[in-house]
Amino acid sequence: MLSSQSARLAEASLCFLFKSMRTNIYIDGFNFYYLCVKGTPYKWIDFKSLFSKLLGKNCDISSIKYYTAIVSGIQDPGQPIRQKTYINALEKYIPEFHVHYGSFLTNKRWMPMDKPISCWDLIKVIKTEEKGSDVNLAVNLLNDAWKNDFDCAVILSNDSDLKEAIRIVKENLKKVIGIIVPCKAHPSKDLLQYADFIKHIRFNLLKNSQLPDPIPNTNIHKPVKWKSKTYIK
Repeated sequence: MLSSQSARLAEASLCFLFKSMRTNIYIDGFNFYYLCVKGTPYKWIDFKSLFSKLLGKNCDISSIKYYTAIVSGIQDPGQPIRQKTYINALEKYIPEFHVHYGSFLTNKRWMPMDKPISCWDLIKVIKTEEKGSDVNLAVNLLNDAWKNDFDCAVILSNDSDLKEAIRIVKENLKKVIGIIVPCKAHPSKDLLQYADFIKHIRFNLLKNSQLPDPIPNTNIHKPVKWKSKTYIK
């Protein structure tokens, strides 16, 4: 016997196969980076290609919204340059792509040590935090739903903080919700309870969803360090 949630997802999946839907995609950029492409040679992702393969022809992709922040470059000055090159490539190559920026904060603070040495139990570390992306994603998701910009919202994130926004879009505005589970993540139960369908990103899909290098009619090339399988950032 199927559980009630499994039965609901199975029924929704059947509808999903046959119904053409205006689809907006919402991507938590740091969630995607750390759970899918960090440490791989597949960072030059073509999101339009990836989601077209993942969702199928019945999802008419209207907008791809990408939520991120420019990294500081304190430990690697080339990292924000590579990030900006990639975002520029996406903006040039994918008409439906829009980037929304939060902020990336870096500061020094004292943190407790896992195994204190002698009488010292604190150590000074450089702590980095990304702020604003989850809020921006939630606000845009709600606003787009109220404006009736989509029939289906596809969310690539494993952040349970998005639960309430997704619930409102699903229950109050009667929109179809798709949850995309990043490669290395376990699905968030808080998000899955509102999903009409679930898709998992596999590494083979990443490999087969790369941007051209260079981007046609531009001088934008994949960063050299991203071409090395041993480079991890």
